[in-house]
This record gives sequence, C-alpha cells and structure tokens, in this order.
Amino acid sequence: MRLTILGGGGFRVPLVYGALLGDTHEQRVDELVLHDVDERRLGVIDHVLRQMAAGHPGAPRVSATTVLDEALDGTDFVFSAIRVGGLEGRTCDERVALDLGVLGQETTGPGGLAYGLRTLPVALDIARRVARLAPEAWFINFTNPAGMITQAMQTVLGDRVMGICDSPLGLGRRAAHALGLHLDATRFGYSGLNHLGWLQTLVADGRDHLPELLARPDLLLTTEEGRLFGPEWLQTIGAIPNEYLYYYYFTREAIAGIRGSAETRGEYLLRSQADFYRAVGDAPERAHDLWVQTRRARDETYMAEARSEGEERDAADVAGGGYEGVALALMAAIARNERASMLLNVRNGSAVPGLAADAVVEVPCVVDATGPQPLSAVPLTGHPLGLVQQVKAVETLTIRAAQEGSERLALEALALHPLVDSVTTARLLLTGYRERIPALDAVFR
Repeated sequence: MRLTILGGGGFRVPLVYGALLGDTHEQRVDELVLHDVDERRLGVIDHVLRQMAAGHPGAPRVSATTVLDEALDGTDFVFSAIRVGGLEGRTCDERVALDLGVLGQETTGPGGLAYGLRTLPVALDIARRVARLAPEAWFINFTNPAGMITQAMQTVLGDRVMGICDSPLGLGRRAAHALGLHLDATRFGYSGLNHLGWLQTLVADGRDHLPELLARPDLLLTTEEGRLFGPEWLQTIGAIPNEYLYYYYFTREAIAGIRGSAETRGEYLLRSQADFYRAVGDAPERAHDLWVQTRRARDETYMAEARSEGEERDAADVAGGGYEGVALALMAAIARNERASMLLNVRNGSAVPGLAADAVVEVPCVVDATGPQPLSAVPLTGHPLGLVQQVKAVETLTIRAAQEGSERLALEALALHPLVDSVTTARLLLTGYRERIPALDAVFR
C-alpha cells in the first residue's frame, strides 16, 4: 500500500512515519513517497526517517521527489500538510493583523483567511491532479485552514477527501481522563467546524457524564480547557469548547498575550525550524536526536499566549501527539474495512442542522471501506450555531474569492469575520497581506 505525503519535507512528517512503524498488520503501508518543493528540507527529513527505521526490518521504504505528478501517480492514499508561502508567510499572517490591533493567528481570524486565500488555488490544482493520476486514492487533508481547504477540494474529489485535526481528539481524551472514563468506551458529542467546535456530551455506560465534569471545578482544572477558559465560563455555556475558541471568548487577552511575547508563534517556528534544518545539515548523523529535541520545545510552547506566566502545558499533551494516530486509523479503516469511530472534517449532509449539506463540518463519523459517514451530531443552538454559521459563510466567500480571483469577495470575507471589527480594517488587512505575501497577491492577478 502506497502513501504519498505532500509537504514531505515538513517538520511533523516523522510523527506520521513513527505511527507507520508501529503498524504490524499484514495489510499496511509499505511504500512512503515524500513530496516537497524544497529539496534541502526533503533531504533532512529523509535523514530523520532513515534513522527512525533502523532496527525495524519491516519499515516502509521511503523515496522523495520534487515532482508532484510523480509523487501522486497511482498512489493509494495522499496525506497533505503543505504550507503555501512557508513560515515566512505565516509570520505575515500574524503581523499584518497585529499591527492593526486585530488577532494574528494561523487558522483563526484574518490570518487564517489570508492563509486560505493563497492555499486554495494550490489545493485545487492538487485535487485535479489526483483525480487524473490516482482517481481511486483517498485524500487526507491536514493542510490548514483544514475545513476550508477540505470543502474546496471536495468540489473536485467528492467524499474521497476528508480533513483531520488532533484538537477535538485531545479535548475528548482530556475530558474522559478527568472522569476516569475508558477512552474506547466513551462517545464524544462534539460538533462544529475545524477549530470551532464544542464538546456537548460525554457518553459512557449509556449516560452523559459531561454534567458531572462541569459541576466539578477541581476536575475541570485538571484539563487544559478548564485552565484555559476557567470552570465558571464552562459552567455558564454548559459545554467545553475547542481550545481555539479562546480567541473568540477572550479576544483582548489573546491579542495582549501575543503582543506581549517577544515573538509570534510563526516567528518562533521560523527561527527554531531554521535552526533545526541547519543543524541537521551540519550533523546529519544526529538528525533524529535533533528532531526530538526541537519537537519537545515546540510542543511545550504551543498556545503559550493563552497561559499564565510560568504555567506549563500538560505533560500528557506534550507527549501525546494525536493527528498521526488519526491518520493511521483512518487509512486502516478504509484499506482493511476495519470499522472505526473518529472525529473528522467531512461533508455535512444533515449531520449539523442549520448548515448547508455541502458545508464541511467537524463531527463524529463511522469509517469503513466505503469511507467516512457522518453521524447525527448533537445540534448546535444559541451562540455556537450563530458563530458557526457566520464563520462558515466567511469560509464560503473565501473559497469563491480564491476561485474567481475576486478582490471584492476577499474583502467581504474579511469584513464579515467576527474577529474583524470594521470594513476599514478589512481593507487595510487585504492591502497589507497583498503587499507582504506574493503568493496571496498572485491570487488576484
């Protein structure tokens, strides 16, 4: 079975390879093809993977290429984790917004729209190539903003493309652990959009345990979300939000936290990853050790702007990872017809009332050889439904703007996002992004 990773020179690729090494099933991935536009980064990750494979006689064979069609031709699965514009583009996503007093974040707010605008044309081109070169392949999208990119690619590949994210899984896992519930026997009543969802039920042994957790501030404070939002706010809304909702519920605090840091998240990653790739180039025999060290520091600083000074991230979260396990389970369920339940970004159908059938939502799904089937989600009501509908409308406008090269639609999308406070600000954002990010400016030329 052949797996192609787009963005194969990316820092997180070894996580996927580590998951593949742990798979001993006779029907497993035995060929891994890495594709990237940066040959040097490909070489560095190739060093890491080869050192990981030492002592694993059945390790998938690895090849690398900068030719996209070569990577896609005849593959069984495609895993996409590309970054159009690189980390340099991400720093601009953040800084252009922050300079205007608006949240600067990779997937949430105007930064996420800027990232989506320049990524969508590339993603759609990839989808058309997959349809031509590997029409039976299943496409697993991890490229952010995941919901928006998945929705656009579905116009070409249909339900053979789905999005994954580790945030909902981590949220459900932490909530279950706080109550001592067995993870495999617990169903997560989670629904929304990527990076914009809520855990509304936690069902085990035939009953919902979430009210019990919400009633216990001491237990809530053992979770990342309890410390992030505070038990009182979680009790007020009667649900546990995805961690990215911090940027909506505590916008001022988030902006102040980012501005008060010495560097943005993108600037930190740009610096630390540049150091990593340079260090491996100087000492390729230490590639895997250097990757482990860099990953540890990277994970420990995740969403640091949302934590109090001196507060450290939960050790289980730092060690746990997540998305690579979801990707492996998803491939196994489809290739081996191993029925599995997981949280995915898929076509809505009728899973989430109040959203269009073709809207991509993040909900529990059952997966087998026929692909993912969304389950009826716990309905969103009140402010969660309103927020999801508004953000989905913005995502749809952004997709149209990229497809049509329309500056007017891009401006409308930015202006209508709930984290952008005026049309004037939206105009300044679009101008700033076009001036600083060539790949985004090219969308309108």
